[in-house]
Amino acid sequence: MSNAVNVTQSTFKSVVVDSDKPVLVDFWAEWCGPCKKLGPIIDEVASEMGDQITVAKVDVDAERNLGAMFQIMSIPTVLIFKDGQKVSEFVGVRPKSAIVAELKKHL
Repeated sequence: MSNAVNVTQSTFKSVVVDSDKPVLVDFWAEWCGPCKKLGPIIDEVASEMGDQITVAKVDVDAERNLGAMFQIMSIPTVLIFKDGQKVSEFVGVRPKSAIVAELKKHL
């Protein structure tokens, strides 16, 4: 069971931009092999750090406008927001330790 929030264009501002905590946003798609590898890692991070951060997921097939807004060219792409601004970005699968270390920089 994931603690991640599925975000749409209509909920992006309230969930991500207006959040009082750092927000990790995972841009993914159902057909994407690397996304399937990263998904469980993101879910673990959400479970373990859910009190300190918000974890959001954006299905780029369903939310093409959000993907375009952030110039998502490859997936999975993970963006980290703090105070409504993008502060970090990575593309591809990363180990949980690297994701947690990056998030801790923004707590």
